[in-house]
Amino acid sequence: MQSYVDRKILSGVSSAVLHGQDLVHFETVGWADIENGIPLDQHHLFRVFSNSKLVTSIAILQLVEEGLLKLDDRLEDYLPQMANRRVLLPGATSIDQTEAAKSSITIRQLLTHTSGLSYGLLDHGSTIYKAYVERKVLNAFEPLSELINVLEDLPLSFHPGTAWEYSIATDVLSRVVEVVSGDSFDIYLHHKIFSPLGMNDTGFWLAPHKHHRLTAYYAGSDPMNTLNRDLKRLEKSPYPEAFLKPIPRFSGGGGLVSSMQDMIALMRSLMPGGHAVLRPESIHLMMQNHLPAGWGIAFPSVGAVPGKGFGFGGAVTITPGINDPAHSEGEFEWGGIAGTHWWISPRRNIAGLLMTQRQMAFWHPYSFEFKRLVYQAMVK
Repeated sequence: MQSYVDRKILSGVSSAVLHGQDLVHFETVGWADIENGIPLDQHHLFRVFSNSKLVTSIAILQLVEEGLLKLDDRLEDYLPQMANRRVLLPGATSIDQTEAAKSSITIRQLLTHTSGLSYGLLDHGSTIYKAYVERKVLNAFEPLSELINVLEDLPLSFHPGTAWEYSIATDVLSRVVEVVSGDSFDIYLHHKIFSPLGMNDTGFWLAPHKHHRLTAYYAGSDPMNTLNRDLKRLEKSPYPEAFLKPIPRFSGGGGLVSSMQDMIALMRSLMPGGHAVLRPESIHLMMQNHLPAGWGIAFPSVGAVPGKGFGFGGAVTITPGINDPAHSEGEFEWGGIAGTHWWISPRRNIAGLLMTQRQMAFWHPYSFEFKRLVYQAMVK
């Protein structure tokens, strides 16, 4: 990992590997703050963005275990505004060009990103992207309840259960947690996940005495060139004072800040013998591919990702692809747009974590290389 810092591709990297419950590797290299010469260490905090989706998926499965909801329940049973969905017609150039949805959205479809919702994040120029941006779907300054009000007036991209699209669905699930549990989403996570696991540095914003621990955030001058060496500091991303002060929206899709130590605790909770907040059968279920045979995942900016299915909170490797290590079939993985990654191999009883802060560094060459090295060292 040092080579990526030396080449100024990444500011700094924290890495960890678990073999079962044993921490067999932990390292920090590079800088938490290049401009001020602050080395990265184990105490620094990271914007983990879509790592948050794993936590939200755990929360939903907890409610399933308690009998408070079922995976195939209709979303409208909990959020009535999401009934009577409309779906964009193929080739639609206006969000008014719709037809009635053939079925309701289910909790399972939200977990697997097959609900028909979009994101307004990656598909620049599309009809639904423009509508999401115009209506400020990703507005951190409005609560989750208002998100549902905004989505009520927007069509789906496709009929529920008929395709896969990375989406705002996990934020919708955050609101489901609030409605079903009766707690605000941040309070629920604290009581049911963070506190039991000792994840004391994970939350939606940092108290003032922790501000100095937040790692600086960088981007390349060409966001789509992942090996670009011209790092520039991002001071107002995703918005001014992000993660430094309380905000109304507790985004379960991308709103958390965390530490490497807390992420290690989360990984341990999902490994055999760990202090778990889910039953073993729920952990097994979330790590399975829940997409129909022949389906895969794809992103507007990169296209199809061969050999991947999707579980509850992350992708599942069905067949290792060009960027995957040999023997990684069955691996459960995901990460955040700023380069935070997690993965668990149930078959090999190993897990890995990477934390950096470079925009558009999800599924980056540094993460592929690190994972290959881990598998080479640990899988015989």
